[in-house]
Amino acid sequence: MNFNFDPESSRFQFVKHRYKYFLVSAVLIGLGLVIIAVLGLNLGVDFESGSTLEILIQGQPFTTEDVQAVFAELGLEPGDIRLIGNNNEIAEVRFIGTLDQEEINRVREAFAERFGEIDINESTVSPLVARELANQAVYGILLASLAVIIYVAIRFEYRFGIAAIIALFHDALFIVAVFALLRLEVDLTFIAAVLTIVGYSINDTIVIFDRLRENMKFAKLKRVEDLEQLVNRSIVENLPRTLNTSITVVFAALALYLLGGEGIRNFSFALLIGLLAGTYSSIFIAAQLWFEWKKRELKKKMFQPQNA
Repeated sequence: MNFNFDPESSRFQFVKHRYKYFLVSAVLIGLGLVIIAVLGLNLGVDFESGSTLEILIQGQPFTTEDVQAVFAELGLEPGDIRLIGNNNEIAEVRFIGTLDQEEINRVREAFAERFGEIDINESTVSPLVARELANQAVYGILLASLAVIIYVAIRFEYRFGIAAIIALFHDALFIVAVFALLRLEVDLTFIAAVLTIVGYSINDTIVIFDRLRENMKFAKLKRVEDLEQLVNRSIVENLPRTLNTSITVVFAALALYLLGGEGIRNFSFALLIGLLAGTYSSIFIAAQLWFEWKKRELKKKMFQPQNA
């Protein structure tokens, strides 16, 4: 398939069909909000108080069912069990709610009796710490967004900053909705993935805005059609760069997802979803939002009475 990226003759009309793109995003965001409201998020131990046990079992193979059987005998119900390590020699078991020392000792004795030599590392997040972590995660995302707005407003203009932040929230919400739908665990690695996507997506958007700003220096914007052509040209000129960088980063994230192990699987999956959403918003949403805003300003100037 041969794509024409020449802005003069390209058939890509990213601004002309902007309302279709807005509608797609509005429907997806609406569905995402409904999913989050109905299903909620599957918060991990990082944001719900609880205990995590890493049980290193040596000498014989075991399965998730074996681990579940031991906890069933103890009358304990883990929230999540994952086997990690090159040979699945470690069972990571998470509990919503903290385990006291007596319960941990019972777990240690039960596993030692069944599997022989074992080692257990225990970590507990109290309700207070969980609440602080959740607050800090929200503050981190909000501060990152505020820093983006301030920088873009200073470096470009405030309309670019607002449009970029709307596109970023579109990306972040999409990731959250997918995690809510698939009931994937939301923990600190998830927050790290969202902040990574915020940084990546704004980079893509800024490149398009920068080209837009450069093209504006040589453009004579007398009609709305001139502005539409300017925005479309700027997007088309950056389209090969945006697609090439996104595809290569997706390959890296995909390799991380397939080969990175269970411990960072949710992180790499969030990256993959965020990369797709970020690429979409950079091409189809951000510059078009700026166009809608700028168009109103241009129309005001067009109909403004001229002083003699």
